Amino acid sequence: MMNDTTTPTIEAEHLNQAACSRRMPRLVLASNSPRRRELLAGLGYPYEVRVLDGIDESYPATLRGGDVAAHISRAKAEAYRASMHPDELIITADTIVCLDDKVLGKPADEAEAMAMIRGLSGRTHQVYTGVTIIDAERMTTFVSRTDVTFATLSEEEIHHYVSHYRPMDKAGAYGIQEWIGYIGVERIEGSYFNVMGLPVQRLYTELKKYMVKGWAD
Repeated sequence: MMNDTTTPTIEAEHLNQAACSRRMPRLVLASNSPRRRELLAGLGYPYEVRVLDGIDESYPATLRGGDVAAHISRAKAEAYRASMHPDELIITADTIVCLDDKVLGKPADEAEAMAMIRGLSGRTHQVYTGVTIIDAERMTTFVSRTDVTFATLSEEEIHHYVSHYRPMDKAGAYGIQEWIGYIGVERIEGSYFNVMGLPVQRLYTELKKYMVKGWAD
């Protein structure tokens, strides 16, 4: 298990003051993803990072698209339920990339990464992020979808990206915030931050609901 604390941004100090007046609980991001940590920090709320190892991220073969991401994010949240404190609110997330309803996971090696990007080249695919918010009383899950269209990429461009950025830790074998996003993404429909791993505008909206329902005096 790993714990650390991220300090809020100065720009969002007024948000923190308002939240504190409503007895805001301790936010916990249950993810070791540096991209999710960066995105959540952008909301300006103080939070901790907590990571549990060995969570089962399998899913029924009958699930498709966003249902897969929702299922895994809920499974992650359930894994934290037994150890969470009454004053905590835990956020879990899972992002998947789908092409023709096939889930593209993290590539095992460079060859598989290049094969995945070849499949995405010149086509539109879907990125789903399932997010679950859990406190001592309730659990909420939502899914955000973004359609991403890639230009046709040359073999040299694909090889350059994979060899220099080594995207074996990323679903679908790419990070939109990296070089391939600059040169390869023609357009997106939906949240850019969702493709990075956390749809922060939707998350902010859901957190405000928790403030009104459970955090007010």
